[in-house]
This record gives sequence, C-alpha cells and structure tokens, in this order.
Amino acid sequence: MFDILLSDTENAVRDEVRSFVREKVSPDLLARLDGETQEYPYEFIKAAAKANLLGIRFPNKYGGRGLNWVAEMAAIEEIGVLGIALGCAYSLPSIIGEALHQFGTHDQKQNYLAPVLRGEKICAEGLTEPRGGSDFFGTITTAIRQGDHFLVNGEKRFVAGGVGADYFLIYAKTDLKAPPHKSLSAFLVERDMGVGVDEQYKLMGCRGMGAARIVLRDVEVPKDNLIGTLNGAAEVFNAMMVPERLTSAAGAIGLGQAALEIAIRYAARREAFGTTISRFQGVSFKVADTATALDAARGLVYRAARLADEGLPCRKAVSQAKLYATEACYTTVSEAMQILGGIGYTSIYPIERLFRDARLATIWTGASEIMRLIIQSEVFKEVLGEKRGLKRDVELDAPGASKTAEKVYRVDPNKYRQNDT
Repeated sequence: MFDILLSDTENAVRDEVRSFVREKVSPDLLARLDGETQEYPYEFIKAAAKANLLGIRFPNKYGGRGLNWVAEMAAIEEIGVLGIALGCAYSLPSIIGEALHQFGTHDQKQNYLAPVLRGEKICAEGLTEPRGGSDFFGTITTAIRQGDHFLVNGEKRFVAGGVGADYFLIYAKTDLKAPPHKSLSAFLVERDMGVGVDEQYKLMGCRGMGAARIVLRDVEVPKDNLIGTLNGAAEVFNAMMVPERLTSAAGAIGLGQAALEIAIRYAARREAFGTTISRFQGVSFKVADTATALDAARGLVYRAARLADEGLPCRKAVSQAKLYATEACYTTVSEAMQILGGIGYTSIYPIERLFRDARLATIWTGASEIMRLIIQSEVFKEVLGEKRGLKRDVELDAPGASKTAEKVYRVDPNKYRQNDT
C-alpha cells in the first residue's frame, strides 16, 4: 500500500475516485465502448464532472479543486482499472487544461477550460501527422496569418476524441523559415470552424474514444485563439507532456493492477494436480514479480509528480515513470493472461481487453524508445556535468580533469580508470 506516501487529502481523493469507479461506471458502458457500439463515453465524462473529478489540479474558479499532481496521479490510477479508453477520456481535460492554465488568457480559460471541467464540452489534441509520429516538430500543418485570423491547413491522425470533441488544440507551422522548434504555434480550433473527420480508425484496443484522422482545409481560426506566443508552441508542448506522460503512466498502473487482481483471484480458486495453482511457484512467482514491478512504477510516478508539484525539473523523472510504468503494465497483463491460461484468451474475462489496451500504452504519448532517448540524454548531461558548469565533452584524461571530477563527484576517477583497447 502506498498510503504512507500520500497525504490525507491525496488518500481521500484516491478513495473518492475508487468509489466513483465502483458505483458510477456501468459494466455495460465498457462493453459498448469495446464493442464499438458507442463512439465516445459522454455519460462517463458528465458523471465525473458532476462529481467534480475532472481537472482536479486546476483552480476552483475554473471548476477544479486546486489540488496537486500527486492527487491527480492517485485519481488516474483508479480510473485506469477501467481500461485505456476511459483513462484517456478522463485525462484529456488535464492535458489540454495544462496548456490553457499555463499559457491561456482569462477569456480562453473561461470559454474553453471551465466548460470542459463542467462536462459541457469535450476537448482533444492534434499532435501526430501522417508524415510522422515522434517527429513532432516536423509538423507540416500550416497556419498563415490573414488579418484578424489564421488560415489553417493540414491533417492530424490518431486524434483520441476526434469524432466527438467540440474543440481541438492544434499545432501548426506559423514561420516557414524558422528552425523547427521556433516555427510552430498552438491554437484552439472549434469543430464548427470547419474541422472534418476524414477517417475513424478501427483500433486493436482503446475502443470507444472516437479515434480519427481529422482534416483542416482553409479553416479560419481567430487570432484570439492562439495559445501562448506566436511561434512559441515548443513551450506549450513541453508543458503538456508532463500531464500527458504522467497520466499515461499512472493509468497504466491501474490497468496492470486490475489484471493482476483478476489473476490472483483466479489462481486462488483454480485447482490442478490436487491443489490450487496459486501454490505453484510457476504461478506465484509471476505474482511476486509483477506486484513488485507495479509498486516500483508507483514509486517512479509519485516521485515525478512530487517534483512537478515543487516546480523542479522533472523531464527525466516523467520519462522514466512513463517508460517503466507502461512496460510493467504490459508485462503484468501478459503474465496475468498466462496465469489464467486458455480462458484468459477469451472474452469471458476482461484480461484480453486489458491486454489489447496495454499494448497501446507503450506506444502513445511518447513511445518507449523516445522515453529512452530522453532519459539517456538527461543522464549523460548529469554525469558529464553539463548542469554543473562543466563541458559536456569532459574527459578524465584531460589536464586537470581528475581534480574537477573529484570535486564534483567526490571520487577519485583514477580508481575507476579502465584501459581502452
């Protein structure tokens, strides 16, 4: 139990969301979403809004609770047991809301953030384009200024909520000559401005979120719908990646925990060779390993959330949390299916649905490979001293390097010198 790491308020929020999940979310909703007979979980969003559970980090005046990142992670972990679609629907107000809260004007917060937290509007984000996924700053959607508006043209794919959202946060190139990181701007684009759905995807998992490819053809967006500064979308994007990746990580823990508990209950009842299979180490060690992995993931998630709460650098911590939690989730669900055996591969138990969901967690909001790129970059900076005023290419063999390393790291580098061959 992680109660000891949470404050009384954070524990209370977790318990409140747990009760909401058990009492207010119908199993029929999950079946309709997975069966793709319902395009978006509107009633779930409205119920969460009525319980004042959306965007709980944001100020009360906009409909939040003024709580912290840790409280939100505790909440999304509980939502995560329902699967990745509802976890995504629950998280989007936090993700889009972060951009609005940090960079939006008062009017933008009143017109776009507050209605979302009240459950009156649905928001979505347009990040990925057909030409590439992880190469975000290679965006080719354009927004050309024409008087009091921008003319936006382009396509976005894999837009969760693309079918049902009332407005989208869209990134577009506003300076065709500037370097990639200085060429993009962020806009609030309402569906009624002319956003079209070109394709609704059939997905392996995360069903019922209305994932779609959207198109913008000569869409006129008022200049007042620019978020932040012109050509300053890099800041908006980096801010949004904190809730985007942390909610993915925390939700994955809940998903993995749900699968593990199903497997444990099954193993305690299922008999083979004269005893319950929970007594076999081939089963019980899987439980031990996955339970440990999920707890380790919780530690990483709550540490990253605490750093964010303190306003401290958290890029590496967030990436570590997202990487480890989503991969631990995928392993846990896979092992849970193995414990159930053949019946776990059927729709009789929800393991197969959770398995399909878990696969997506390691891909979206920054694939595991991208997380590793970020982590290794941050680690090299720390070890080589870039953040301590040292040159990044410092060598232990360079003149004076031994004293520098000893001062910074309090070690004698000569004790650890290896001969390169």
